[in-house]
Amino acid sequence: MNNQKQQKPTLTGQRFKTRKRDEKERFDPTQFQESIVQGLNQTGTDLEAVAKFLDASGAKLDYRRYAETLFDILVAGGMLAPGGTLSDDMTRTEYCLFTASEDLETMQAYAQVFNKLIRRYKYLEKGFEEEIKKLLLFLKGFTESERNKLAMLTGILLANGNISASILNSLFNENLVKEGVSAAFAVKLFKSWINEKDINSVAASLRKVGMDNRLMELFPANKRSCEHFSKYFTDAGLKELSDFARNQQSIGARKELQKELQEQMLRGETLKDIIAYVREEMKKTSISEQTMIGIVWTSVMSSVEWNKKEELVTEQAIKLLKQYSPLLKAFTSQGLSELTLLLKIQEYSDLFKTIEEVILKWYTESHVAKGKSVFLEQMKKFVEWLKNAEEESESEEEEGD
Repeated sequence: MNNQKQQKPTLTGQRFKTRKRDEKERFDPTQFQESIVQGLNQTGTDLEAVAKFLDASGAKLDYRRYAETLFDILVAGGMLAPGGTLSDDMTRTEYCLFTASEDLETMQAYAQVFNKLIRRYKYLEKGFEEEIKKLLLFLKGFTESERNKLAMLTGILLANGNISASILNSLFNENLVKEGVSAAFAVKLFKSWINEKDINSVAASLRKVGMDNRLMELFPANKRSCEHFSKYFTDAGLKELSDFARNQQSIGARKELQKELQEQMLRGETLKDIIAYVREEMKKTSISEQTMIGIVWTSVMSSVEWNKKEELVTEQAIKLLKQYSPLLKAFTSQGLSELTLLLKIQEYSDLFKTIEEVILKWYTESHVAKGKSVFLEQMKKFVEWLKNAEEESESEEEEGD
């Protein structure tokens, strides 16, 4: 009998020892903050070294859990309390965005730091956008210089697509708007954005998130006019932005006008009342007759649901044009207005044959004396083409018979 105790089987393999300090840094917010602050103090103002430090630290520090802490430190040097003040009981660093030089070149370098960090750790994208939204709400708690630096950085990040223009919603906060903080911040932001790209980049980004018509909201309700907006941003050296806003407001006004016209037609209001309404809007909005006839035509064409059967469409078109011809005539008192209407008609190629006769009649019996010769000359080739098309069609019919 073997008196030796049988040894129990054991698992073999390499055991990795985790340093307690690393675990504490990873899951303890205070330790996490101390690690980031210590690293920034060592790298100092060398932003390339900062980027390398942040890249390497992501392997051992929990960026996902402490994204807000990380971004607060990089921007303000420490954790931010509600309202934008630094927490007194936390470790801080003097090497951050808010203590950097207030110039575009330095802000571009900081933008690169954030860009590299987020490209390396993609999961930080959402947290970074949330951080920027929060910082914009805290603007009153920052100094003017800190706001300027944040505005320049934000403009650069927007220009390069690092964040969405939807973050600008934070600027419409009532308190920020009322005290003029939003408008002043927007000046610096849009300047750096346009400097980085151009006004087309701004326009495309704003349209993408449905904010192209909301820029007026940067001002209090009593100052929310195209004139005030234009003067404010033109005086600040951003004429292209004021021109863009003016154009957007004009487009918005035209859409509203077209919508109202369609509703009036659907309600069956008299042509006399519709004409009076349109003339009043022309005075109010300074819309030219040439522009207005395009709006009127589109409204007329949109006031009915077109039949899918070709023979019925013809009947519909004739009936509609007869009904609204006084309205169209009322806003074609100039040669250019008549030309605009004819060009609009061409867009409706499916209805083209049904309204040839109307076009030819207008050409031969034009009721406008002023500018008539110019209009007739401009339309000469077009009308000749129409006549030839008619003659060819009649000839083909005769041969068929």
